[in-house]
Amino acid sequence: MERESLLNYIYRFFDIIVLLFIVFDFGYDFAENFNSPHVIGLIILTILLLVFNTFKFFIYKYKSNKKVALVNMIIISLLLAISLIIALLNTDFSYHYILQKIKPVLEGGLIMYFLLRLLVLVRHIYDIYFNPAIVFVGSFLILALSGAFLLMLPSATTNGISFTNALFTATSAVCVTGLAVVDTGVDFTTVGQSIILVLIQLGGIGILTFTSFFAFFFRGSSSFKEGLNTKDFIAQEGLKDVFRAALNVVIFTVSVEIIGALFIYSSIANNYAITNKLFFSLFHSISAFCNAGFSIFSNGLYDESIRFYYYFQWIIMILIVFGGLGHNIIFNFYRYLKTYVLELFDKKLIHKQVPVITLNTKIVIYTTIILLFGGWVFLFISEYNNTLLEHPTVFGKITNAAFSSVTPRTAGFNVVDYTSMTVPSLLFIIFLMWIGASPASTGGGVKTSTFALATLNIFAVAKGKSRIQIFGRRITSESTSRAFAILCISLIVIGMAIMALLIFEPKDTPVLTVVFECFSAYSTVGLSLNFTPTLSEPSKYVIIAVMFIGRIGMLNLMIGLLRQMNHQFYEYPKENILIN
Repeated sequence: MERESLLNYIYRFFDIIVLLFIVFDFGYDFAENFNSPHVIGLIILTILLLVFNTFKFFIYKYKSNKKVALVNMIIISLLLAISLIIALLNTDFSYHYILQKIKPVLEGGLIMYFLLRLLVLVRHIYDIYFNPAIVFVGSFLILALSGAFLLMLPSATTNGISFTNALFTATSAVCVTGLAVVDTGVDFTTVGQSIILVLIQLGGIGILTFTSFFAFFFRGSSSFKEGLNTKDFIAQEGLKDVFRAALNVVIFTVSVEIIGALFIYSSIANNYAITNKLFFSLFHSISAFCNAGFSIFSNGLYDESIRFYYYFQWIIMILIVFGGLGHNIIFNFYRYLKTYVLELFDKKLIHKQVPVITLNTKIVIYTTIILLFGGWVFLFISEYNNTLLEHPTVFGKITNAAFSSVTPRTAGFNVVDYTSMTVPSLLFIIFLMWIGASPASTGGGVKTSTFALATLNIFAVAKGKSRIQIFGRRITSESTSRAFAILCISLIVIGMAIMALLIFEPKDTPVLTVVFECFSAYSTVGLSLNFTPTLSEPSKYVIIAVMFIGRIGMLNLMIGLLRQMNHQFYEYPKENILIN
Protein backbone atom coordinates (compact mmCIF):
# COMPACT_ATOMS: atom_id res chain seq x y z
CA MET A 1 0.00 0.00 0.00
CA GLU A 2 2.85 2.41 0.83
CA ARG A 3 4.39 1.74 -2.60
CA GLU A 4 1.07 2.51 -4.33
CA SER A 5 0.65 5.67 -2.24
CA LEU A 6 4.11 6.86 -3.30
CA LEU A 7 3.24 6.15 -6.94
CA ASN A 8 0.08 8.24 -6.59
CA TYR A 9 2.12 11.20 -5.34
CA ILE A 10 4.51 10.80 -8.28
CA TYR A 11 1.49 10.51 -10.58
CA ARG A 12 0.12 13.87 -9.32
CA PHE A 13 3.55 15.44 -9.78
CA PHE A 14 3.51 14.34 -13.44
CA ASP A 15 -0.03 15.73 -13.79
CA ILE A 16 1.15 19.13 -12.57
CA ILE A 17 4.12 19.05 -14.98
CA VAL A 18 1.85 18.15 -17.92
CA LEU A 19 -0.63 20.90 -16.93
CA LEU A 20 2.10 23.53 -16.66
CA PHE A 21 3.55 22.44 -20.00
CA ILE A 22 0.12 22.66 -21.70
CA VAL A 23 -0.65 26.08 -20.18
CA PHE A 24 2.77 27.41 -21.17
CA ASP A 25 2.58 25.87 -24.63
CA PHE A 26 -0.90 27.13 -25.56
CA GLY A 27 -1.35 30.05 -23.21
CA TYR A 28 1.78 31.96 -24.10
CA ASP A 29 2.41 32.39 -27.79
CA PHE A 30 6.17 32.89 -27.58
CA ALA A 31 8.56 32.26 -30.44
CA GLU A 32 10.54 29.96 -28.14
CA ASN A 33 7.60 27.55 -28.12
CA PHE A 34 8.42 26.60 -31.70
CA ASN A 35 12.13 25.94 -31.39
CA SER A 36 13.69 22.49 -31.36
CA PRO A 37 14.62 22.29 -27.61
CA HIS A 38 10.98 22.93 -26.76
CA VAL A 39 9.83 20.01 -28.93
CA ILE A 40 12.60 17.80 -27.53
CA GLY A 41 11.22 18.61 -24.06
CA LEU A 42 7.81 17.41 -25.25
CA ILE A 43 9.34 14.13 -26.46
CA ILE A 44 11.21 13.57 -23.18
CA LEU A 45 8.06 14.28 -21.14
CA THR A 46 6.06 11.81 -23.27
CA ILE A 47 8.71 9.08 -22.88
CA LEU A 48 8.84 9.62 -19.11
CA LEU A 49 5.04 9.27 -18.93
CA LEU A 50 5.25 6.00 -20.86
CA VAL A 51 7.98 4.64 -18.58
CA PHE A 52 6.11 5.66 -15.45
CA ASN A 53 2.77 4.16 -16.59
CA THR A 54 4.54 0.94 -17.59
CA PHE A 55 6.17 0.77 -14.16
CA LYS A 56 2.81 1.46 -12.52
CA PHE A 57 1.14 -1.27 -14.59
CA PHE A 58 3.44 -3.93 -13.15
CA ILE A 59 3.45 -2.54 -9.59
CA TYR A 60 -0.24 -1.90 -9.00
CA LYS A 61 -2.19 -4.77 -7.48
CA TYR A 62 -5.78 -3.79 -8.27
CA LYS A 63 -7.11 -4.77 -11.68
CA SER A 64 -8.95 -1.46 -12.17
CA ASN A 65 -5.75 0.56 -11.62
CA LYS A 66 -3.87 -1.70 -14.00
CA LYS A 67 -6.51 -1.08 -16.66
CA VAL A 68 -6.17 2.71 -16.35
CA ALA A 69 -2.38 2.42 -16.60
CA LEU A 70 -2.73 0.17 -19.66
CA VAL A 71 -4.99 2.70 -21.42
CA ASN A 72 -2.47 5.46 -20.68
CA MET A 73 0.33 3.25 -22.06
CA ILE A 74 -1.62 2.62 -25.28
CA ILE A 75 -2.36 6.34 -25.81
CA ILE A 76 1.24 7.42 -25.20
CA SER A 77 2.63 4.56 -27.30
CA LEU A 78 0.40 5.61 -30.21
CA LEU A 79 1.69 9.17 -29.89
CA LEU A 80 5.28 8.05 -30.06
CA ALA A 81 4.54 5.62 -32.91
CA ILE A 82 2.82 8.33 -34.97
CA SER A 83 5.73 10.70 -34.26
CA LEU A 84 8.19 8.04 -35.42
CA ILE A 85 6.24 7.44 -38.63
CA ILE A 86 6.19 11.20 -39.34
CA ALA A 87 9.96 11.32 -38.77
CA LEU A 88 10.58 8.39 -41.13
CA LEU A 89 8.41 9.94 -43.84
CA ASN A 90 10.37 13.20 -43.67
CA THR A 91 13.95 11.92 -43.47
CA ASP A 92 14.93 14.11 -46.45
CA PHE A 93 14.29 17.28 -44.43
CA SER A 94 16.20 18.77 -41.52
CA TYR A 95 15.55 17.61 -37.99
CA HIS A 96 14.13 21.07 -37.15
CA TYR A 97 11.43 20.55 -39.76
CA ILE A 98 10.70 17.03 -38.48
CA LEU A 99 10.37 18.23 -34.88
CA GLN A 100 7.88 20.92 -35.90
CA LYS A 101 5.80 18.26 -37.68
CA ILE A 102 5.81 16.09 -34.54
CA LYS A 103 4.91 18.95 -32.17
CA PRO A 104 1.10 19.10 -32.84
CA VAL A 105 0.77 15.31 -32.38
CA LEU A 106 2.49 15.37 -29.00
CA GLU A 107 0.54 18.45 -27.87
CA GLY A 108 -2.81 16.89 -28.76
CA GLY A 109 -1.88 13.64 -27.03
CA LEU A 110 -0.78 15.38 -23.83
CA ILE A 111 -4.04 17.35 -23.74
CA MET A 112 -6.02 14.12 -24.07
CA TYR A 113 -3.89 12.53 -21.36
CA PHE A 114 -4.49 15.44 -19.01
CA LEU A 115 -8.26 15.43 -19.64
CA LEU A 116 -8.38 11.75 -18.70
CA ARG A 117 -6.47 12.50 -15.52
CA LEU A 118 -8.87 15.39 -14.79
CA LEU A 119 -11.83 13.03 -15.10
CA VAL A 120 -10.13 10.68 -12.64
CA LEU A 121 -9.90 13.63 -10.23
CA VAL A 122 -13.61 14.37 -10.61
CA ARG A 123 -14.30 10.70 -9.99
CA HIS A 124 -12.26 10.91 -6.78
CA ILE A 125 -14.41 13.87 -5.65
CA TYR A 126 -17.46 11.60 -5.94
CA ASP A 127 -16.04 9.40 -3.21
CA ILE A 128 -15.34 12.35 -0.90
CA TYR A 129 -18.66 14.22 -1.11
CA PHE A 130 -21.93 12.34 -1.15
CA ASN A 131 -24.65 14.91 -1.95
CA PRO A 132 -25.39 14.48 -5.69
CA ALA A 133 -26.92 17.96 -6.00
CA ILE A 134 -23.83 19.66 -4.57
CA VAL A 135 -21.52 17.57 -6.79
CA PHE A 136 -23.68 18.44 -9.81
CA VAL A 137 -23.66 22.18 -9.08
CA GLY A 138 -20.00 22.12 -8.07
CA SER A 139 -18.94 20.50 -11.34
CA PHE A 140 -20.51 23.36 -13.33
CA LEU A 141 -19.03 25.98 -11.00
CA ILE A 142 -15.51 24.54 -11.20
CA LEU A 143 -15.82 24.18 -14.97
CA ALA A 144 -16.92 27.81 -15.38
CA LEU A 145 -14.11 29.16 -13.18
CA SER A 146 -11.49 26.98 -14.88
CA GLY A 147 -12.74 28.10 -18.28
CA ALA A 148 -12.55 31.76 -17.23
CA PHE A 149 -8.89 31.44 -16.23
CA LEU A 150 -8.08 29.58 -19.45
CA LEU A 151 -9.74 32.30 -21.54
CA MET A 152 -7.53 34.87 -19.80
CA LEU A 153 -4.39 33.25 -21.20
CA PRO A 154 -2.60 35.61 -23.62
CA SER A 155 -2.93 33.36 -26.67
CA ALA A 156 -6.69 32.85 -26.13
CA THR A 157 -7.60 36.42 -27.07
CA THR A 158 -6.39 38.95 -29.58
CA ASN A 159 -6.19 41.95 -27.24
CA GLY A 160 -6.63 40.51 -23.74
CA ILE A 161 -9.81 40.15 -21.66
CA SER A 162 -10.92 41.13 -18.16
CA PHE A 163 -11.83 38.54 -15.54
CA THR A 164 -15.49 39.59 -15.60
CA ASN A 165 -15.78 39.17 -19.37
CA ALA A 166 -13.86 35.87 -19.23
CA LEU A 167 -16.14 34.56 -16.47
CA PHE A 168 -19.22 35.73 -18.40
CA THR A 169 -18.07 33.97 -21.57
CA ALA A 170 -17.07 30.77 -19.76
CA THR A 171 -20.37 30.64 -17.84
CA SER A 172 -22.31 31.30 -21.03
CA ALA A 173 -20.44 28.41 -22.71
CA VAL A 174 -20.75 25.96 -19.80
CA CYS A 175 -24.44 26.81 -19.37
CA VAL A 176 -24.85 26.53 -23.19
CA THR A 177 -26.45 29.97 -23.32
CA GLY A 178 -24.66 31.89 -26.06
CA LEU A 179 -24.85 35.43 -24.68
CA ALA A 180 -21.57 37.21 -25.38
CA VAL A 181 -20.12 40.45 -24.05
CA VAL A 182 -17.22 40.23 -26.50
CA ASP A 183 -17.07 39.17 -30.14
CA THR A 184 -16.36 35.42 -30.26
CA GLY A 185 -15.09 35.54 -33.83
CA VAL A 186 -12.88 38.64 -33.50
CA ASP A 187 -11.77 38.91 -29.86
CA PHE A 188 -10.88 35.23 -29.46
CA THR A 189 -8.16 33.36 -31.31
CA THR A 190 -8.50 29.78 -32.52
CA VAL A 191 -7.14 28.66 -29.14
CA GLY A 192 -9.79 30.70 -27.31
CA GLN A 193 -12.56 29.45 -29.59
CA SER A 194 -11.38 25.87 -28.99
CA ILE A 195 -11.56 26.43 -25.22
CA ILE A 196 -15.12 27.75 -25.62
CA LEU A 197 -15.98 24.71 -27.75
CA VAL A 198 -14.72 22.29 -25.07
CA LEU A 199 -16.70 24.17 -22.40
CA ILE A 200 -19.84 23.94 -24.55
CA GLN A 201 -19.38 20.20 -25.02
CA LEU A 202 -18.73 19.48 -21.34
CA GLY A 203 -21.56 21.77 -20.26
CA GLY A 204 -23.98 20.43 -22.85
CA ILE A 205 -24.00 16.78 -21.82
CA GLY A 206 -22.39 17.28 -18.42
CA ILE A 207 -18.94 16.57 -17.07
CA LEU A 208 -20.55 13.94 -14.81
CA THR A 209 -21.76 12.05 -17.87
CA PHE A 210 -18.28 12.19 -19.41
CA THR A 211 -16.72 11.01 -16.16
CA SER A 212 -19.13 8.09 -15.87
CA PHE A 213 -18.46 7.22 -19.50
CA PHE A 214 -14.72 6.97 -18.96
CA ALA A 215 -15.18 5.17 -15.64
CA PHE A 216 -17.32 2.56 -17.36
CA PHE A 217 -15.07 2.41 -20.40
CA PHE A 218 -11.84 1.97 -18.49
CA ARG A 219 -13.01 -0.06 -15.51
CA GLY A 220 -16.26 -1.68 -16.63
CA SER A 221 -17.96 -0.65 -13.39
CA SER A 222 -18.27 2.20 -10.97
CA SER A 223 -19.34 3.07 -7.43
CA PHE A 224 -22.82 3.46 -6.01
CA LYS A 225 -22.16 7.14 -5.28
CA GLU A 226 -21.25 7.80 -8.90
CA GLY A 227 -24.54 6.25 -9.93
CA LEU A 228 -26.45 8.62 -7.66
CA ASN A 229 -24.52 11.59 -9.03
CA THR A 230 -25.07 10.69 -12.67
CA LYS A 231 -28.57 9.21 -12.80
CA ASP A 232 -30.39 12.52 -12.21
CA PHE A 233 -28.45 14.37 -14.88
CA ILE A 234 -29.15 11.81 -17.59
CA ALA A 235 -32.69 11.21 -16.24
CA GLN A 236 -32.16 7.53 -15.49
CA GLU A 237 -34.71 6.20 -13.03
CA GLY A 238 -32.71 3.29 -11.68
CA LEU A 239 -29.07 2.62 -10.90
CA LYS A 240 -28.91 -0.67 -12.79
CA ASP A 241 -27.96 0.64 -16.24
CA VAL A 242 -26.92 4.19 -15.40
CA PHE A 243 -23.33 3.83 -16.66
CA ARG A 244 -24.32 2.04 -19.83
CA ALA A 245 -26.81 4.86 -20.38
CA ALA A 246 -23.99 7.40 -19.88
CA LEU A 247 -21.95 5.45 -22.44
CA ASN A 248 -24.84 5.61 -24.91
CA VAL A 249 -25.32 9.34 -24.32
CA VAL A 250 -21.68 10.16 -25.08
CA ILE A 251 -21.56 7.91 -28.16
CA PHE A 252 -24.87 9.29 -29.46
CA THR A 253 -23.81 12.90 -28.89
CA VAL A 254 -20.41 12.56 -30.57
CA SER A 255 -21.89 10.61 -33.49
CA VAL A 256 -24.62 13.19 -34.19
CA GLU A 257 -22.13 16.04 -33.92
CA ILE A 258 -19.70 14.40 -36.36
CA ILE A 259 -22.49 13.67 -38.86
CA GLY A 260 -23.79 17.21 -38.44
CA ALA A 261 -20.31 18.63 -39.05
CA LEU A 262 -20.02 16.64 -42.29
CA PHE A 263 -23.36 17.96 -43.55
CA ILE A 264 -22.44 21.53 -42.56
CA TYR A 265 -19.13 21.16 -44.38
CA SER A 266 -20.94 20.03 -47.54
CA SER A 267 -23.32 23.00 -47.31
CA ILE A 268 -20.55 25.62 -47.09
CA ALA A 269 -18.06 23.98 -49.47
CA ASN A 270 -18.53 26.80 -52.00
CA ASN A 271 -18.49 29.61 -49.45
CA TYR A 272 -15.11 31.30 -49.88
CA ALA A 273 -15.77 33.77 -47.06
CA ILE A 274 -15.13 30.94 -44.57
CA THR A 275 -11.41 30.22 -44.41
CA ASN A 276 -11.21 27.23 -42.02
CA LYS A 277 -14.27 25.28 -43.12
CA LEU A 278 -13.47 22.19 -41.04
CA PHE A 279 -13.24 24.10 -37.75
CA PHE A 280 -16.31 26.16 -38.70
CA SER A 281 -18.33 22.98 -39.33
CA LEU A 282 -17.26 21.28 -36.13
CA PHE A 283 -17.78 24.42 -34.02
CA HIS A 284 -21.31 25.07 -35.27
CA SER A 285 -22.31 21.40 -35.15
CA ILE A 286 -21.39 21.11 -31.46
CA SER A 287 -22.83 24.53 -30.69
CA ALA A 288 -26.12 23.66 -32.42
CA PHE A 289 -26.56 20.19 -30.89
CA CYS A 290 -25.71 21.52 -27.41
CA ASN A 291 -28.15 24.41 -28.00
CA ALA A 292 -25.35 26.85 -27.17
CA GLY A 293 -25.87 29.46 -29.88
CA PHE A 294 -22.21 30.47 -30.12
CA SER A 295 -20.95 31.38 -33.59
CA ILE A 296 -17.56 32.48 -34.87
CA PHE A 297 -19.27 35.08 -37.06
CA SER A 298 -19.53 38.55 -35.55
CA ASN A 299 -23.18 38.86 -36.61
CA GLY A 300 -23.97 35.22 -35.92
CA LEU A 301 -25.75 33.36 -38.70
CA TYR A 302 -27.15 36.70 -39.85
CA ASP A 303 -23.76 37.35 -41.46
CA GLU A 304 -24.08 38.27 -45.12
CA SER A 305 -21.87 35.38 -46.22
CA ILE A 306 -24.20 32.74 -44.70
CA ARG A 307 -27.56 34.49 -44.33
CA PHE A 308 -29.12 32.96 -47.45
CA TYR A 309 -27.65 29.45 -47.13
CA TYR A 310 -30.98 27.75 -46.46
CA TYR A 311 -29.62 24.18 -46.63
CA PHE A 312 -27.14 25.10 -43.91
CA GLN A 313 -29.95 26.58 -41.80
CA TRP A 314 -32.02 23.38 -42.02
CA ILE A 315 -29.03 21.33 -40.84
CA ILE A 316 -28.63 23.65 -37.85
CA MET A 317 -32.37 23.35 -37.12
CA ILE A 318 -32.25 19.56 -37.15
CA LEU A 319 -29.26 19.54 -34.79
CA ILE A 320 -31.05 21.96 -32.44
CA VAL A 321 -34.19 19.82 -32.37
CA PHE A 322 -32.20 16.62 -31.74
CA GLY A 323 -30.32 18.24 -28.89
CA GLY A 324 -33.46 19.88 -27.52
CA LEU A 325 -35.47 16.65 -27.48
CA GLY A 326 -32.93 14.84 -25.33
CA HIS A 327 -31.41 11.39 -25.55
CA ASN A 328 -34.28 9.75 -23.64
CA ILE A 329 -36.79 10.66 -26.33
CA ILE A 330 -34.45 9.62 -29.14
CA PHE A 331 -33.60 6.31 -27.46
CA ASN A 332 -37.29 5.63 -26.81
CA PHE A 333 -38.07 6.11 -30.48
CA TYR A 334 -35.14 3.87 -31.38
CA ARG A 335 -36.56 1.09 -29.20
CA TYR A 336 -39.95 1.56 -30.84
CA LEU A 337 -38.51 1.34 -34.36
CA LYS A 338 -36.38 -1.64 -33.38
CA THR A 339 -39.42 -3.48 -31.99
CA TYR A 340 -41.50 -2.58 -35.04
CA VAL A 341 -38.87 -3.85 -37.49
CA LEU A 342 -38.31 -7.09 -35.55
CA GLU A 343 -42.04 -7.80 -35.48
CA LEU A 344 -42.31 -6.97 -39.17
CA PHE A 345 -39.72 -9.55 -40.21
CA ASP A 346 -40.43 -12.15 -37.55
CA LYS A 347 -44.14 -12.97 -37.36
CA LYS A 348 -43.57 -15.36 -34.46
CA LEU A 349 -42.77 -12.49 -32.10
CA ILE A 350 -45.71 -11.42 -29.96
CA HIS A 351 -45.92 -7.71 -29.20
CA LYS A 352 -45.77 -6.91 -25.51
CA GLN A 353 -48.81 -5.28 -23.90
CA VAL A 354 -46.58 -2.67 -22.29
CA PRO A 355 -46.35 0.28 -24.70
CA VAL A 356 -42.90 1.00 -26.06
CA ILE A 357 -43.48 4.74 -26.41
CA THR A 358 -43.66 6.16 -22.90
CA LEU A 359 -46.10 8.82 -21.72
CA ASN A 360 -43.23 11.24 -21.21
CA THR A 361 -42.17 10.82 -24.85
CA LYS A 362 -45.71 11.42 -26.11
CA ILE A 363 -46.13 14.59 -24.05
CA VAL A 364 -42.74 15.96 -25.10
CA ILE A 365 -43.26 15.18 -28.80
CA TYR A 366 -46.78 16.61 -29.01
CA THR A 367 -45.81 19.74 -27.08
CA THR A 368 -42.71 20.25 -29.22
CA ILE A 369 -44.63 19.85 -32.48
CA ILE A 370 -47.35 22.27 -31.36
CA LEU A 371 -44.82 24.90 -30.28
CA LEU A 372 -42.64 24.57 -33.40
CA PHE A 373 -45.57 24.60 -35.84
CA GLY A 374 -47.45 27.30 -33.94
CA GLY A 375 -44.31 29.43 -33.73
CA TRP A 376 -43.60 28.98 -37.43
CA VAL A 377 -47.14 30.04 -38.46
CA PHE A 378 -47.23 33.01 -36.07
CA LEU A 379 -43.79 34.34 -37.05
CA PHE A 380 -44.46 33.76 -40.76
CA ILE A 381 -47.58 35.92 -40.52
CA SER A 382 -46.25 38.60 -38.15
CA GLU A 383 -42.92 39.04 -39.95
CA TYR A 384 -44.07 38.51 -43.55
CA ASN A 385 -44.03 42.24 -44.31
CA ASN A 386 -41.10 42.95 -42.03
CA THR A 387 -37.92 40.87 -41.62
CA LEU A 388 -38.98 38.26 -44.20
CA LEU A 389 -38.98 40.85 -47.00
CA GLU A 390 -35.24 40.43 -47.58
CA HIS A 391 -35.82 36.81 -48.65
CA PRO A 392 -37.06 36.85 -52.26
CA THR A 393 -38.21 33.22 -52.49
CA VAL A 394 -41.09 31.51 -50.68
CA PHE A 395 -38.74 28.73 -49.56
CA GLY A 396 -36.46 31.35 -48.05
CA LYS A 397 -39.32 32.93 -46.12
CA ILE A 398 -40.48 29.52 -44.86
CA THR A 399 -36.95 28.58 -43.81
CA ASN A 400 -36.39 31.88 -42.04
CA ALA A 401 -39.70 31.70 -40.15
CA ALA A 402 -39.05 28.06 -39.22
CA PHE A 403 -35.55 28.92 -37.96
CA SER A 404 -36.94 31.79 -35.88
CA SER A 405 -39.39 29.31 -34.34
CA VAL A 406 -36.74 26.68 -33.58
CA THR A 407 -33.92 28.86 -32.24
CA PRO A 408 -35.81 30.34 -29.21
CA ARG A 409 -36.08 26.78 -27.92
CA THR A 410 -32.79 27.55 -26.05
CA ALA A 411 -30.53 27.48 -29.15
CA GLY A 412 -29.85 31.19 -29.56
CA PHE A 413 -28.72 31.37 -33.19
CA ASN A 414 -30.02 34.35 -35.15
CA VAL A 415 -30.76 34.57 -38.86
CA VAL A 416 -32.59 37.89 -38.47
CA ASP A 417 -31.90 41.18 -36.71
CA TYR A 418 -34.10 40.85 -33.64
CA THR A 419 -34.04 44.60 -33.04
CA SER A 420 -36.04 44.95 -36.30
CA MET A 421 -38.77 42.52 -35.24
CA THR A 422 -42.26 43.66 -34.31
CA VAL A 423 -43.27 43.79 -30.64
CA PRO A 424 -45.80 40.89 -30.96
CA SER A 425 -43.05 38.71 -32.46
CA LEU A 426 -40.64 39.57 -29.64
CA LEU A 427 -43.28 38.81 -27.00
CA PHE A 428 -44.02 35.45 -28.63
CA ILE A 429 -40.29 34.64 -28.77
CA ILE A 430 -40.04 35.45 -25.04
CA PHE A 431 -42.84 32.93 -24.49
CA LEU A 432 -40.99 30.27 -26.53
CA MET A 433 -37.73 30.99 -24.69
CA TRP A 434 -39.43 30.62 -21.32
CA ILE A 435 -40.77 27.15 -22.21
CA GLY A 436 -37.46 26.02 -23.67
CA ALA A 437 -36.45 22.47 -24.57
CA SER A 438 -37.24 19.06 -23.10
CA PRO A 439 -36.03 17.43 -19.86
CA ALA A 440 -32.64 15.64 -19.90
CA SER A 441 -31.65 17.56 -23.03
CA THR A 442 -28.92 20.07 -23.78
CA GLY A 443 -31.43 22.92 -23.62
CA GLY A 444 -32.83 25.01 -20.81
CA GLY A 445 -36.08 26.76 -19.95
CA VAL A 446 -38.87 25.46 -17.73
CA LYS A 447 -39.11 22.51 -20.16
CA THR A 448 -41.90 21.34 -22.47
CA SER A 449 -43.23 18.68 -20.11
CA THR A 450 -43.48 21.22 -17.27
CA PHE A 451 -45.52 23.60 -19.42
CA ALA A 452 -47.67 20.72 -20.69
CA LEU A 453 -48.46 19.49 -17.17
CA ALA A 454 -49.34 23.00 -16.01
CA THR A 455 -51.66 23.46 -19.00
CA LEU A 456 -53.29 20.05 -18.53
CA ASN A 457 -53.77 20.74 -14.84
CA ILE A 458 -55.69 23.93 -15.65
CA PHE A 459 -58.15 21.94 -17.78
CA ALA A 460 -58.35 19.20 -15.14
CA VAL A 461 -59.25 21.73 -12.42
CA ALA A 462 -61.76 23.42 -14.72
CA LYS A 463 -63.43 20.04 -15.28
CA GLY A 464 -63.50 19.32 -11.56
CA LYS A 465 -60.96 16.49 -11.69
CA SER A 466 -58.39 15.97 -8.93
CA ARG A 467 -55.84 14.24 -11.19
CA ILE A 468 -54.54 14.68 -14.73
CA GLN A 469 -55.49 11.82 -17.04
CA ILE A 470 -54.13 11.55 -20.58
CA PHE A 471 -53.35 8.76 -23.06
CA GLY A 472 -54.83 6.18 -20.71
CA ARG A 473 -52.49 7.12 -17.87
CA ARG A 474 -52.84 9.07 -14.62
CA ILE A 475 -50.10 11.58 -13.87
CA THR A 476 -48.93 11.61 -10.27
CA SER A 477 -49.60 14.63 -8.06
CA GLU A 478 -45.86 14.83 -7.33
CA SER A 479 -45.14 15.58 -11.00
CA THR A 480 -47.81 18.28 -11.09
CA SER A 481 -46.54 19.90 -7.88
CA ARG A 482 -42.97 19.86 -9.20
CA ALA A 483 -44.10 21.47 -12.47
CA PHE A 484 -45.80 24.37 -10.71
CA ALA A 485 -42.82 24.81 -8.37
CA ILE A 486 -40.49 25.11 -11.38
CA LEU A 487 -42.79 27.66 -13.05
CA CYS A 488 -43.00 29.79 -9.91
CA ILE A 489 -39.24 29.69 -9.25
CA SER A 490 -38.47 30.66 -12.85
CA LEU A 491 -40.74 33.70 -12.73
CA ILE A 492 -39.35 34.75 -9.33
CA VAL A 493 -35.72 34.52 -10.50
CA ILE A 494 -36.45 36.28 -13.81
CA GLY A 495 -38.46 38.99 -12.03
CA MET A 496 -35.63 39.67 -9.57
CA ALA A 497 -33.12 39.80 -12.45
CA ILE A 498 -35.29 42.30 -14.36
CA MET A 499 -35.50 44.58 -11.31
CA ALA A 500 -31.74 44.33 -10.73
CA LEU A 501 -30.91 45.24 -14.33
CA LEU A 502 -33.35 48.18 -14.30
CA ILE A 503 -31.50 49.45 -11.22
CA PHE A 504 -27.98 48.99 -12.59
CA GLU A 505 -28.63 50.12 -16.17
CA PRO A 506 -29.39 53.67 -17.39
CA LYS A 507 -32.95 54.96 -16.92
CA ASP A 508 -33.60 55.22 -20.65
CA THR A 509 -33.00 51.46 -21.19
CA PRO A 510 -36.17 49.96 -22.78
CA VAL A 511 -37.99 47.57 -20.43
CA LEU A 512 -38.69 45.11 -23.25
CA THR A 513 -34.95 44.87 -23.96
CA VAL A 514 -34.23 44.05 -20.31
CA VAL A 515 -37.08 41.52 -20.11
CA PHE A 516 -35.92 39.84 -23.32
CA GLU A 517 -32.34 39.60 -21.97
CA CYS A 518 -33.37 38.09 -18.62
CA PHE A 519 -35.69 35.48 -20.14
CA SER A 520 -32.94 34.59 -22.63
CA ALA A 521 -30.37 34.21 -19.84
CA TYR A 522 -32.56 32.10 -17.54
CA SER A 523 -33.67 29.80 -20.35
CA THR A 524 -30.04 29.55 -21.58
CA VAL A 525 -31.10 30.75 -25.03
CA GLY A 526 -28.57 33.40 -25.97
CA LEU A 527 -30.75 35.70 -28.06
CA SER A 528 -30.36 39.41 -27.37
CA LEU A 529 -31.53 42.76 -28.68
CA ASN A 530 -27.87 43.85 -28.92
CA PHE A 531 -28.02 44.57 -25.18
CA THR A 532 -25.42 42.10 -23.83
CA PRO A 533 -22.25 43.94 -25.01
CA THR A 534 -23.48 47.18 -23.34
CA LEU A 535 -24.10 45.66 -19.90
CA SER A 536 -22.55 47.38 -16.92
CA GLU A 537 -20.22 45.49 -14.59
CA PRO A 538 -22.90 44.69 -11.91
CA SER A 539 -25.41 43.69 -14.60
CA LYS A 540 -22.92 41.19 -16.04
CA TYR A 541 -22.75 39.40 -12.69
CA VAL A 542 -26.55 39.39 -12.48
CA ILE A 543 -26.77 37.72 -15.89
CA ILE A 544 -23.98 35.28 -14.92
CA ALA A 545 -26.02 34.22 -11.86
CA VAL A 546 -29.24 33.93 -13.89
CA MET A 547 -27.54 31.79 -16.56
CA PHE A 548 -26.05 29.53 -13.89
CA ILE A 549 -29.36 29.15 -12.01
CA GLY A 550 -31.22 28.53 -15.25
CA ARG A 551 -28.82 25.75 -16.25
CA ILE A 552 -28.55 23.85 -12.95
CA GLY A 553 -32.19 24.38 -11.98
CA MET A 554 -32.96 26.21 -8.74
CA LEU A 555 -35.38 23.51 -7.64
CA ASN A 556 -32.75 20.79 -8.01
CA LEU A 557 -30.36 22.78 -5.84
CA MET A 558 -33.01 23.45 -3.20
CA ILE A 559 -33.98 19.77 -3.11
CA GLY A 560 -30.34 18.79 -2.65
CA LEU A 561 -29.87 21.26 0.17
CA LEU A 562 -33.21 21.06 1.99
CA ARG A 563 -34.47 17.51 1.49
CA GLN A 564 -34.39 15.48 4.69
CA MET A 565 -33.55 11.81 4.69
CA ASN A 566 -35.99 10.89 7.45
CA HIS A 567 -39.57 9.96 6.56
CA GLN A 568 -42.65 11.16 8.40
CA PHE A 569 -45.10 8.42 9.28
CA TYR A 570 -47.86 10.81 10.35
CA GLU A 571 -50.16 13.40 8.77
CA TYR A 572 -51.58 16.67 10.03
CA PRO A 573 -55.31 17.45 9.72
CA LYS A 574 -56.30 18.84 6.33
CA GLU A 575 -57.72 22.32 5.81
CA ASN A 576 -58.65 24.11 2.59
CA ILE A 577 -57.26 27.55 1.69
CA LEU A 578 -59.41 30.15 -0.05
CA ILE A 579 -57.96 30.61 -3.56
CA ASN A 580 -60.64 32.46 -5.48
